[in-house]
Amino acid sequence: MKQQHLSFWDIWNMSFGFLGIQFGYALQGGFMSRIFQTLGASKDELPLLWLAAPLTGLLVQPIIGYLSDRTWHHRWGRRRPYFMVGAILSSLALLFIPHSPYLWMAVGLLWILDTSINISMEPFRALVADKLPEAQRTYGFVVQALIIGVGTWIASSLPWLVSSLGLSDAASPGVVPLSVKVAFGIGAVVFLGSIFYTVMTTSETPPEDIDAFRANLKKQKRSAIGEIFDNIFNMPKTMLKLGVVQFFSWFAFFSMWSLANPALTEHVYKAPAPIKENFDFSETTSTADFQIQNEKFQKASNKVGANMGVYGLSSMVFALLLTFYASRKQVNRKLLHMASLILGGLGFLMMYLVPDPKLLWLWFSLIGISWGSILSMPYAMLSSAIDPNKMGIMMGLFNMFIVIPQIFAALGGVNFLSNLLGAAPIYAMVVAGVSLLLSAFSNLLIKD
Repeated sequence: MKQQHLSFWDIWNMSFGFLGIQFGYALQGGFMSRIFQTLGASKDELPLLWLAAPLTGLLVQPIIGYLSDRTWHHRWGRRRPYFMVGAILSSLALLFIPHSPYLWMAVGLLWILDTSINISMEPFRALVADKLPEAQRTYGFVVQALIIGVGTWIASSLPWLVSSLGLSDAASPGVVPLSVKVAFGIGAVVFLGSIFYTVMTTSETPPEDIDAFRANLKKQKRSAIGEIFDNIFNMPKTMLKLGVVQFFSWFAFFSMWSLANPALTEHVYKAPAPIKENFDFSETTSTADFQIQNEKFQKASNKVGANMGVYGLSSMVFALLLTFYASRKQVNRKLLHMASLILGGLGFLMMYLVPDPKLLWLWFSLIGISWGSILSMPYAMLSSAIDPNKMGIMMGLFNMFIVIPQIFAALGGVNFLSNLLGAAPIYAMVVAGVSLLLSAFSNLLIKD
């Protein structure tokens, strides 16, 4: 496919759908553990309840990448059909999740949500590489990171915002507060609307010889599974080295998404989730005590979510500066990524060392710098090392290095490592900080 130099607004339009995708991810990452705790889950159960998210990514993204490489519709193109299917399913899941009456139902809906987000997300990564020439790829992925930062900041602040407008944080035992329900509803609308905007404003370039493209597909007899495994065993060395960097990065962020809420509500705000089994609801006094403690926990969770949104804001500012710089000069991707990850690791460690509610925004700001780099630099480095004709499937396979560390963490890795330090959930943030520092220095493996 012929690639032409695109304007900022062309790149903005093709990336705008990531706003909705990140609304979905930010609401999931910031508030699913809160919903699980509200429905009765313990701290130690939380990582395992998150297993659906990375597991679906491991299965779905390579398959979607394989299929989108082999798709061409005269009106909707190659990647855009997958955007819309994923957006519709994700929006429905966002609407239903906070209304779950049972823990198992919330877990099942998380599975549907993450599968649907993955259907939309992988083709977005491939679309940037499809449409942009090599000289603009870093710029394109940085613009994506900018939009992701905006989405993270706004979506993470939604429960706090709607609560400040007067919606209640109080709720009966096992019921998600109205402020969270409204926030997820807003997220569903933004998800669908932003994806639709990209679909309507962005065209895709057809294969130079569409008849040859279709004839070649008919000749290919290898199954999707066969080609996926063939590419796994023959992936470029740069991709493997980046995989080590990604492993430690995403282990750290999974630890944050699954355990930041119990860690920070307890360690920073001194308002842990009340345990229903400790209350006798046949007594009026005991029920009132539960309501008081639960409302404190819900309000503290709003503050954790709002502060967590700051990492989206700082990643947005970081990406904005990178956008201006990368549009004019070349970026040393490896050294920039390493420095950004070091700052993020320090941010996690400071949550434990200096648990001041007034400084929590600063620690998340440092984490946001690393997040902005994670969302752009590895993909920019990868896109220069792989066959353009396999961009979809290779971007999907690269997702293995995102989901495998999360599966490892969900199956007990983060609980085991944090429990070596102590039983308090805040030690999960310490583990996240050390992991991000290991990720930073793993960049030294990349020589080319």
